[in-house]
Amino acid sequence: MRVCPRHPKGYPCTCGMGRLYRFVEPVLLLLLKEKGRAYGYELVSEVPALAMTDAEIDAAALYRTLRQLEKNGCVTSEWNTEHSGPARRVYALTPRGEEHLAEWVEVLEHMSKSMTRLVMSARVELGKNDGRSRIQQRLAGVANGPA
Repeated sequence: MRVCPRHPKGYPCTCGMGRLYRFVEPVLLLLLKEKGRAYGYELVSEVPALAMTDAEIDAAALYRTLRQLEKNGCVTSEWNTEHSGPARRVYALTPRGEEHLAEWVEVLEHMSKSMTRLVMSARVELGKNDGRSRIQQRLAGVANGPA
């Protein structure tokens, strides 16, 4: 697990994991873990099935993410010239990439729990029509200090 000076020990933080461009990085790592090796265009076509957004994933951003993963030692690439036509770059996951995927799983599990708490609280609040909301009560408690 990453150590972050801004968070308590054992906190699954995303600091230092780079920009979270639509969470493409963990999806790429997972696809490469499943496939072993893959061409960039294969990954471009398969990312949307696992992406955490309905927005279109920009292919250029995906290739930038692959280059960054390679720079960080999580992915390797080589040119494949065995087929007719132009050479194509094939990507593979490294042991460091597998570790990084495990870090992402931890972070995403934490975020999933946090999002579930938020959604559940919002549903409770949306169902209320009387008095102050729990959020207002919490804010009032913080402003008034401990009882």
